[in-house]
Amino acid sequence: MSQPSALPQSVAAGSQNPVHGSLLLLGSAVVWSFGGTLARFLAVEGWTIVFWRSLFAALFLLGFMLLRDGPRGTATLFRNMGLPGIAVGLCFAIASTSFILALAYTTVANVVLIQAGVPLIAALISWLVFRERISRLTWLAIAAVIGGVAIMVSDSMSGAVSPIGDALAMLIAFVFALATVITRRYAHVRMTPAACFGTIVAGTVAAVMSSGLTVTLPELGILVTFGALNFGLGLALFVTGARLIPSALAALLGTAETVLAPLWVALIHGEIPSSNAILGGTIVLTALLSYLSVELWRQRRALG
Repeated sequence: MSQPSALPQSVAAGSQNPVHGSLLLLGSAVVWSFGGTLARFLAVEGWTIVFWRSLFAALFLLGFMLLRDGPRGTATLFRNMGLPGIAVGLCFAIASTSFILALAYTTVANVVLIQAGVPLIAALISWLVFRERISRLTWLAIAAVIGGVAIMVSDSMSGAVSPIGDALAMLIAFVFALATVITRRYAHVRMTPAACFGTIVAGTVAAVMSSGLTVTLPELGILVTFGALNFGLGLALFVTGARLIPSALAALLGTAETVLAPLWVALIHGEIPSSNAILGGTIVLTALLSYLSVELWRQRRALG
């Protein structure tokens, strides 16, 4: 799953341990890139997948916080996350649920490539809501992302994929961008408990919506990997590493997921992206990488 809060991390934290932080961020991107591949091994109802994946992710994140902060520290983290944490958690719940449901209607490539525009969508939301200044380069990158996504979702118009799947993919990008903006505004709030809260919400809703939660033992094994390692471990690596490096570098490393996810699915499941998905995704990635490269250069200059 794409990086929800790459941009909000403080630049000051970036000078602490850039090598360690970069390895953690790259690890999270690689771990998340297997999400679509794991989902393709499961032939059960989407809501059932959401329930079990969320359950194992919640257990992993709770264990991670207990190990790192202890019982008292974990309880303090949950108390201190407040309304911003609740909002971010709800965004995570919507995004993680939509990710699973979208894969039933569209390709993995469409889902992850549309999500690649999250940092730029966040910039647009900040401009609309908080009137933050947007540079000319950012406007150009936003326009390129919109154009690239339009090319990708044109497959929905032609009937190549379901419009529901692409709509869910765009919803994922929007709520992740919204989580990014909230995290930026409340940078002092630790978001690990928010992520845990989001998995609990997603699992609870899925339990109500699912027609049945029974799975086979092999399916349960895949779901443990999908929830604890792919989702939970990815989040733990990300929230730990993102504090150690500049924000633009965090977002730049996160694009590894966008590149790798369609590759794994193509190699393992033979799911080849359409020509429109490749063209539109290339435009989105080029715009994002160009934008983040300039931002990273600016952050390095600011750090001296």
